[in-house]
Amino acid sequence: GLCAKERKSMNTILFDMDGTLFDTEKHYQWAWRKAIADAGYELDASEVLKLRSLGAPYNVAQFQEWFGEEVDYRAIRQERVDLMKDMLAHEIPLKPQVPQTLEKLRQMGYSMAVVTATAQEQAVSNLKLAGLLPFFDHVISASMVKRGKPAPDVYLYACEVLGVQPENCYAVEDSPNGVMSAHAAGCRTIMIPDLSQPDAELSRLLYRKLDTFGELINILKK
Repeated sequence: GLCAKERKSMNTILFDMDGTLFDTEKHYQWAWRKAIADAGYELDASEVLKLRSLGAPYNVAQFQEWFGEEVDYRAIRQERVDLMKDMLAHEIPLKPQVPQTLEKLRQMGYSMAVVTATAQEQAVSNLKLAGLLPFFDHVISASMVKRGKPAPDVYLYACEVLGVQPENCYAVEDSPNGVMSAHAAGCRTIMIPDLSQPDAELSRLLYRKLDTFGELINILKK
């Protein structure tokens, strides 16, 4: 086990939001595919998975790579935003065991924050609607930094805001871009895969891989 001193210092958990706390990633995939098709393009569903947690500048480059320089990324993204807004207007689907687990982690003395690709105002609104906002000390959005995931900026910024060293933080993620971001920042990265399992290369970046959110309790027991 961890020595007492190390256990004491590991008291912060940073959570990705969509696909980790919220069971929304499959809906984002649907919305992206619909918006892309409505713009007159075709794209394999496995390719759309690359957009999970991907930061805005990287998104533009990805769309240009797929569809050429003249693609109107902003229009496609706006349709995706509108589709999701309608879908999540009244209810946010949660991953199993999320509120109970967050409650236990809080009782165990962890301070917790959300680190998301979603714009901050929207993220706060979604967390509030889902009833999860009270669990978190901060909601950090990739829109607050120059480069979103998979760059480490958003996790480094979150650690700065919380006044902790990245190596004293756990980061909980569901997607490759999120894992790469947290690991590059120096966080101890836990993956709970959502729509795809990690390959061998990604697995090497992980502190742990879990099947369910509730399993966090067992590995984070102090």
